[in-house]
Amino acid sequence: MRLAILDRGHRLRTRALFVLIRIVSRQPVLDAVKVALYRPDFYRAGPLTQEAMRGPSEWSVGDRELMAAYVSKVNSCQFCVAAHSATSSLWYGDDAKVAATLSNLETAPIDEPLRATLRMLGTLTREQHIDEEDIRAALAAGVTPQQIRDALAVAFAFNITDRLADVFGFEVAGQAAMMAGARHLLRRGYG
Repeated sequence: MRLAILDRGHRLRTRALFVLIRIVSRQPVLDAVKVALYRPDFYRAGPLTQEAMRGPSEWSVGDRELMAAYVSKVNSCQFCVAAHSATSSLWYGDDAKVAATLSNLETAPIDEPLRATLRMLGTLTREQHIDEEDIRAALAAGVTPQQIRDALAVAFAFNITDRLADVFGFEVAGQAAMMAGARHLLRRGYG
């Protein structure tokens, strides 16, 4: 259910910020920003997501953004798929790589450790659990224990975020707006 208050319930200072964002980016303010600025006390995912997505990791920012897009695809969260596909594509400089991964994980032009990790995250997201066999498969593909922990943090953050985006009815903005949001995420992160 889309909450109308997200479109007109912000304080004057926040509305002024939205005007500035629209002027500078020439794009609408994305719903994720509207929620984060409407109820920052409620939507405190920033620090959690910042650590998962931009904290120290053997995974690149592009890899973690692709993980977020993949988890979001499994969750059928169109907003997050679009947002994090754009961010991953921008990081890699390769739209085709991201599109191919989301289309068919098994034939995607990605390294085997990332493929095995995405398989594991897909299982976790679909079935709400993984077992030793899933972890062993990732380790056998060359994923380190720390990379598994980091990937699980991404899945945790986006299993929450996807549900919030769907509950609040986040609208999928046009490609230009998503790319503006992606540039912002790459420059400023989630904090």
